[in-house]
Amino acid sequence: MIVQQQLTITTRGRGTYEITGDVAQAVRASGLKTGLCHIFVHHTSASLILCENADIKVRHDLEAFMARLVPDGDALFDHTQEGPDDMPAHVRAILTKMDLSLPVSEGRCVLGTWQGIYLYEHRTHGHRRRITVTLDGE
Repeated sequence: MIVQQQLTITTRGRGTYEITGDVAQAVRASGLKTGLCHIFVHHTSASLILCENADIKVRHDLEAFMARLVPDGDALFDHTQEGPDDMPAHVRAILTKMDLSLPVSEGRCVLGTWQGIYLYEHRTHGHRRRITVTLDGE
């Protein structure tokens, strides 16, 4: 059985947005007991990450690292059509991932004790992000 569901997540700008509950609801609604859950974000300036969900400082530190690694307005970048965060957002998305695959067991995504699923918005302004959740199994 293959089931797909679309999620729309509205962001307020750069940062991480937990979508663990949204994905869990999609898995429950599918009736899938065992299989795979594939999550894909349809954008080149946002990504998906598995990250610690117990201490928000982890995600703040991740953002501080990314800001140092790929700073907005870096003179290295020619692609600035949508502002100084344009190319850095694309690089950040490529360095992370636009998709995740997770096992499903007993009707739930199998995550580690401290893992959460996050949409990582790389643009400084808010956007509406489209995510497809595909479930395959029995």
